[in-house]
Amino acid sequence: MAFEFKAPARIVFGRGSSAGLPEIVQSLGTRPLCVTGSARPRVTALLAAIGAAEPIRIHGEPSIPDVILGVERARKEGADSIVAIGGGSVIDAAKAIAALAANSGDVYDYLEVVGQGKPLRTPALPTIAVPTTAGTGAEATKNAVLQVPDKRVKVSLRHDSLLPKVALVDSELCWTVPPDVTAATGLDALTQVLEPYVSHVANPITDALCVAALGRAGRALRRAYHDGADAEARDDLSFVSLCGGMALANAKLGAVHGFAAPLGGMFDAPHGALCARLLPLVMAANLRALAERAPRSPALQRYAHAAQLLTGLPDASSADGIAWLEALCVQLCIPPLAAYGVSASDISEIVVKAAKSSSMQGNPIQLTDSELRSILEKAL
Repeated sequence: MAFEFKAPARIVFGRGSSAGLPEIVQSLGTRPLCVTGSARPRVTALLAAIGAAEPIRIHGEPSIPDVILGVERARKEGADSIVAIGGGSVIDAAKAIAALAANSGDVYDYLEVVGQGKPLRTPALPTIAVPTTAGTGAEATKNAVLQVPDKRVKVSLRHDSLLPKVALVDSELCWTVPPDVTAATGLDALTQVLEPYVSHVANPITDALCVAALGRAGRALRRAYHDGADAEARDDLSFVSLCGGMALANAKLGAVHGFAAPLGGMFDAPHGALCARLLPLVMAANLRALAERAPRSPALQRYAHAAQLLTGLPDASSADGIAWLEALCVQLCIPPLAAYGVSASDISEIVVKAAKSSSMQGNPIQLTDSELRSILEKAL
């Protein structure tokens, strides 16, 4: 047994814990730069509590131009820390700003796929991540995902120093998240504790995180969707998101995210909704491929165990898990891919890009192009 585990230096979790943000900010520096996307009252109050000047606002997926503007601000103001208060897009933008503000050169020097992918020469500025949605787990990962509109791709900036110094997770900040966002982000969080659990590079720590989170996801998603102020459901989803971030950072993801990366770059679609639409279809395809080509794979038993955790039924099968996920997506009004402009003519390009995606490396079995095409055809 050999593995490595990386996580934020400090995790503060609990309802109302964001009240401690001013003290945490002061512990890391005297000139924080704030990044947010929301003007919700609770977020505005947090910004006022730490005496933040006008924050950088990220609307939609973070792009390279957003990050370049943020880096210019950070350098001009001599920022010594970055405070991110928002969803995954905000936190990813903040981590990228923290990394590039501390390093010279062009942003493309350090980006994967569209750039040279060089390692950072200097560690990123310390980041405090305060999520206001329960989905991406960006508060616990070492990468920042950025949109490159002119190339229709999403790419990552990666470095150990991008792991936030503090992940401050207060579920109360999610109470006013609307149902459609709750559904998309929550299903992303669920995906990010299922894919690492069946990944071929899972380890005992990521297993423990995923098992602890899967049951909570199963019992909380519908409740939070129908009642955003259900405090216990929001607690559970925030925990699932945090666990998902740590799990994916250490055990990789799979074909769901392998597809979601190119789809998110090519089409204006919420990442979580893409994951939700693909999750039961990828699970079914993986199970068929495993049964045919790797019948001794531990992933087969893990899928069954995940189904039992999600459904709450001790004798549930993998097929029951697929049916449960399909029903959940219907209840949470997850649209087909065609709703975002994806058509049959796009499938070949998506398959080529997905097969090369770094997320695909964690899938429990290598899927053929034919299998990948079939998933997309059914998802339309």
